[in-house]
Amino acid sequence: MNANLAAAIAAAISLSAVSAQAQTATGSMEKCYGVALAGQNDCAAGPGTTCAGSSTKDYQGNAWKLVPAGTCTTIETPAGHKGSLEPITM
Repeated sequence: MNANLAAAIAAAISLSAVSAQAQTATGSMEKCYGVALAGQNDCAAGPGTTCAGSSTKDYQGNAWKLVPAGTCTTIETPAGHKGSLEPITM
């Protein structure tokens, strides 16, 4: 991978994390654990994940996705659980 491409990817990840922080700070979005599909989580999910897109299985309990505020705990997954505002131990 060339240095310019690596720098562009790093910048995009950084901007994504800043955007997520801004959306959660304004209260328009909230982190919802256990609802993301594999590879579609938002940033910093926990052990086994490093940042956006690093979850390894669907509905992984320590991986979060931003959802509209107030909707997380109403989301039901095909895995048999609802979304959680805290990491889910499975």
